[in-house]
Amino acid sequence: MSIGNSPEDDRNFPPEDRDSIGRALQQGRIASGLTVEEVSASTRVRIPIVHAIEEDDFSRCGGDVYARGHIRTLARAVGLDPAPLVEQYDAEHGGRPAPTPAAPLFEAERIRPEPRRPNWTAAMVAAIVAVVGFVGFSMFNGNDVRGGTGTVAEGPAPEKKTTTPKPKATKTPGTKPGPSESAIAAVPKDKVTVKMTAIDDKSWISAKAHDGKLLFDGLLLKGESKTFQDDERLDLILGNAGAIELYVNGKKIEDSFEAGQVERLSYTKGDPEAG
Repeated sequence: MSIGNSPEDDRNFPPEDRDSIGRALQQGRIASGLTVEEVSASTRVRIPIVHAIEEDDFSRCGGDVYARGHIRTLARAVGLDPAPLVEQYDAEHGGRPAPTPAAPLFEAERIRPEPRRPNWTAAMVAAIVAVVGFVGFSMFNGNDVRGGTGTVAEGPAPEKKTTTPKPKATKTPGTKPGPSESAIAAVPKDKVTVKMTAIDDKSWISAKAHDGKLLFDGLLLKGESKTFQDDERLDLILGNAGAIELYVNGKKIEDSFEAGQVERLSYTKGDPEAG
């Protein structure tokens, strides 16, 4: 009769002994026969961030939202199920945050119709027509009273100066003014030019030239703008695409990006919609 623990008891490893998220991703990559450079090329996650995540350093991800996104992307790339790894991340970092109403509020503001402005041009034209009609009616009635066979000698009537109102440009409801022709003409046609502005919230962004040179990698705070140029192509990553207003070669990109959505984009010279 054995007094000590049975061999089966030794199999109940404590939770602390399971592989960390970074080690699980690293082992999955090695088992798939992939290098860090190959994983980075297929996922567009930068090499330093891949190394940091495999060392369980998530500080370079830019926040919990981006960290979860990177974990899912890397897990799929190396053939792992991302759900358990994301749950492990939430358990180790204070749990999954409660959803915020930021996105619904943002969508509500985007579809809210603009208040109709009074059409002062139409009102002015109507007033002028009314005045001219009243004057003509009064003159017509006056001629009838003094008319007949007799003629009344009168002094010369004072000349009336009429001012023709200049037509004012009217805006068609529902349309937004685009960039001026001079602004578009100022963009060099022999280069690709991208301007990004964080209008609703901050966003992590990355911009690379056609030769792979990193032009910028970091946070773009609300209200800040960045402009990039290259001779052939610009590769972009928008961490929170819904917060970014994007102009390419002087033309605004009208794609509807969602808040928190990660977008990977590439642009070349010329009309961005044609490319």
